[in-house]
Amino acid sequence: MESGFSNLRKFVAPEIIFGVGARKAAGNFARTFGAQRVMIVSDPGVVAAGWVDDVEISLTEIGIETHRYTNVSPNPRAEEVMQGAELYRQLGCNLIVAVGGGSPMDCAKGIGIISANQGHILDFEGVDRILSPIPPLIFVPTTAGTSADVSQFAIISDPETRNKISIISKAVVPDVSLIDPETTRTMDPFLTACTGIDAMVHAVEAYVSTAAGPLTDMHALEAIQLVSGNLAALVANPEDIHLREQVMLGSLKAGLAFSNAILGAVHAMSHSLGGHLDLPHGLCNAILLEHVIDYNYVSAEDRFRKVAETVGIDTRGMNAAQIKQRLLAGVRHLKSEVGLTQRLKEAGVSSSDIPILSGKALKDPCILTNPRKSNKRDVEVVYEEAL
Repeated sequence: MESGFSNLRKFVAPEIIFGVGARKAAGNFARTFGAQRVMIVSDPGVVAAGWVDDVEISLTEIGIETHRYTNVSPNPRAEEVMQGAELYRQLGCNLIVAVGGGSPMDCAKGIGIISANQGHILDFEGVDRILSPIPPLIFVPTTAGTSADVSQFAIISDPETRNKISIISKAVVPDVSLIDPETTRTMDPFLTACTGIDAMVHAVEAYVSTAAGPLTDMHALEAIQLVSGNLAALVANPEDIHLREQVMLGSLKAGLAFSNAILGAVHAMSHSLGGHLDLPHGLCNAILLEHVIDYNYVSAEDRFRKVAETVGIDTRGMNAAQIKQRLLAGVRHLKSEVGLTQRLKEAGVSSSDIPILSGKALKDPCILTNPRKSNKRDVEVVYEEAL
């Protein structure tokens, strides 16, 4: 009789507070961790939007000393992590609050890793390489898509090698995520679209991942429904707080799904693009999504049928090929509605880049849970189709 142990799945998540005004609870949670000196990691754009001020006030009002670190690029760089970790050490901080999108949050995770483990951030690439517990992390996301506030991923760029590395460990799952839809009001339509499609890709890849399970499936499918049903309307009506809540909730559920089921070829290829050419992550995902679905479909037909049904496609009476074509058309339609119709060539990619990009994508941990196994030529063909 089989024990069933091969079907065991772990599920990790932070403590989550969701709703308008959640950002103002940062001080209360910091106090529960005994914080005395807090490093706030953010970037200049988020500071200008005023969200850091709100969080800082919640900390200083109860007597917690704060120090800002805002030297964070759109794709956080290894040297920025190392500078932040050195400042964290010099100031004697004992807790990190990140306010922003995926870049400040990933940088904050890196700072936490180095402050507790020493060494260089690039040494921690891969799965479960962090040996010592990192300082408490309280995250306030200001975009609806990256889900770094709930995930066990940190993505760091190495400009010297033009690589993006993936650090995967439950050690970098934040302790508290304060998810406040109001903070997304300052995103422009392009960023709203990019991060929303990123959330959609997280959910789809998590659902068809070889590491998917019942706990991740329910979050992935709800995320697909929430994002596909609300993103285009949000881009058209950016002041609608209800739509912001729905897309933010979809992002949260997508994050809970992919953090535990991992991802697939879209993200492996997107990380390669972002590291090599410093392109926006959400845009890379949007360009690649339909082409990776086309490639993967044969290896996960039942799962993609469920994805199609979840986005509202009536699959009754259709064969697998027809469902695939309807799903691909649906993806293209959503991308068109939110204004993300670019191809790789328009983003600055040339055919000469493809062999390098493909080699890097095959080394990314996300490729390991892609439903269809890939070799270098397979990945090259997908890039070529997206060119």
